[in-house]
Amino acid sequence: MKDKSFYFKGGKRAVLLFHAYSSTPNDVRMLGRALERENYTVYSPTFSGHGTHDLEDILEVSPKDWIEDAKKAFQFLREEGYQEVAAFGLSLGGIIATKLMLDENLLASGTFSSPAIHNDTTNVRKEFLDFMIAKKYKNGDSKEVIQQRLPELEEKLDKQLADIRKLVDEMAPQYGSVEKPVFIAQGGKDELINSHIAYELKEAFAKADVDFHWYENSPHSVTVGPDRKELEQDVLNFLTELQWNGG
Repeated sequence: MKDKSFYFKGGKRAVLLFHAYSSTPNDVRMLGRALERENYTVYSPTFSGHGTHDLEDILEVSPKDWIEDAKKAFQFLREEGYQEVAAFGLSLGGIIATKLMLDENLLASGTFSSPAIHNDTTNVRKEFLDFMIAKKYKNGDSKEVIQQRLPELEEKLDKQLADIRKLVDEMAPQYGSVEKPVFIAQGGKDELINSHIAYELKEAFAKADVDFHWYENSPHSVTVGPDRKELEQDVLNFLTELQWNGG
């Protein structure tokens, strides 16, 4: 399958966009184009295990691989000459963008409908399994083969989701010391996570200048929802207010 990564080369201000779990950079592409039109350089890599014909490939990697993907993307922009970078991400991508902000010298970071603080109320497991099974049927796997493999796949999925929760639990205590600008966006009709944890995330960044946005009519994928135009403008406003030294 064709790699969905994109690199829109524009001006001196660079932005990383990270996609969601079980998805590809397509879910942040429209936002990327909106930023490109305003002369931002935008890079969105495809996370390891993603963008293939079989969602099972995602279960063969770990959050450590996605963190490494993010750091490589950041380093790529540095090597391209961009010394100041902001990073945003949808859902899982928001967790990874936040982790990158904790580990690297980012100008700012942001999350879109992201469980970047501990959240037990989630439909991610069921959604992933349903999506993976549907893809396997589409790829020609029989019902018998799928049912036979399902216990193994569920075990791998549960371990991966536990690893993501562990990563978030390790990150959360560091939020209180963050002083760089943080953007938080949340869809009010989120069907995958408890939308109100966005408020907890905002409170956790006690020292940061948090730009918080609630989009009442948007689903989990707020970047492609009915409020996406408003989100795009809000992200642009946030970026405009940052203290860019490179022009």
